Amino acid sequence: MAATPDDSVGAFIPGPRAERPGAPEGALRGLTFAVKDLFDVAGEVTTYGNPDWGRTHGVAPATAPVVTSLLQAGADLVGKTKTVELAYGLTGENVWHGTPLNPAAPDRFPGGSSCGSAAAVSAGLVDFALGSDTGGSVRIPASYCGVFGIRPSWGAVNLAGACALGPSYDTCGWFARRASVLARVGEVVLPADNCGGGGIGLGPLLKVDEAWINADPGTARALGAGMAAVEGVLGRALAIELAPEGLAALYEHFRCAQSEEAWATLGRWVEQAGPAFGPGVKERFAAAKAMDPAKAAAGRAFRRVFTARLRALLAGGAVMVYPTSPAAAPKLGISLEAQNAVREATMGVTAIAGLAGLPEVTLPLGRVDGAPVGLSLVAAPGRDRQLLELAVQVSRGLGLA
Repeated sequence: MAATPDDSVGAFIPGPRAERPGAPEGALRGLTFAVKDLFDVAGEVTTYGNPDWGRTHGVAPATAPVVTSLLQAGADLVGKTKTVELAYGLTGENVWHGTPLNPAAPDRFPGGSSCGSAAAVSAGLVDFALGSDTGGSVRIPASYCGVFGIRPSWGAVNLAGACALGPSYDTCGWFARRASVLARVGEVVLPADNCGGGGIGLGPLLKVDEAWINADPGTARALGAGMAAVEGVLGRALAIELAPEGLAALYEHFRCAQSEEAWATLGRWVEQAGPAFGPGVKERFAAAKAMDPAKAAAGRAFRRVFTARLRALLAGGAVMVYPTSPAAAPKLGISLEAQNAVREATMGVTAIAGLAGLPEVTLPLGRVDGAPVGLSLVAAPGRDRQLLELAVQVSRGLGLA
């Protein structure tokens, strides 16, 4: 069993660590990992980032299968990491457990809701860490904290034993400091890709104009070298217009449909337990409860059309590329109104993969005013391993593999 790391950035939940040794042999032997505190570990209480959730739920009777798979592959579990309450937020703030420090930009938010996992990896406390991604909660903290992250194809990784937020959007993702480690974890938890062909088997490269225009100019400039590295592997990018409706429409349809799911999933508990929520979370659940069914239905209808559009576009192996987040992490202490503005601009982009159930890998390939920004690669569902291999090849050329 690996030594327990000192929590220099407040990444782990308060209290004794949930530690479990990995098997003596396996593909991940010698690596350490942490899991976001919405994955069950037998004998531990899953708090889901909120004291009232922990109070109203007993110890987990079994460990989540994805965690078990990692242990059986030889990795050592060294603790559970902080999350935004009920995974409903993108900044990483938690007033009950404390907001983790962003090791790559200490004056900025770490990103959420998988904030603790991203911070633990960025600080070098673990080799990799599990998170969950519904609306961007692996991709955004990875971009903010300067690490690699993956949101797999929807349904690719078993979510039994994990707390739900929006079941038709929820995915289990993970973080690592090196692309090779990100890929090694994928070899353990991902199914075989559902496509033929040797090598990477991906291309052409599609530059999504809307997402680049949505990004701050500094972000687009900072990712220039990374973009060139991707083109060095897949060839010159073709510019496309993906969403003539506009990214704001993507965000609105995602928000309405996913909010309805969030209330259907967690509303009964919220009503019965009457939990105390921190700033922003209370308002998001109130909005979810009040969601107009007609708007949610429109969101679901749009999702079906958009998914068909993207899957046809990517079916032959094409890869989309764009900034993971439009800007670096917001500064600590900004107003709730400013946070919501960042959330809307960001989720218009993260909704692309979220709505269509696509795999997305983010690579830490730029910095703006000293803070990290990520570059995303997105492929068709079931091409997760190919996408990870592509990330390794791109990163190898930049010395990050």
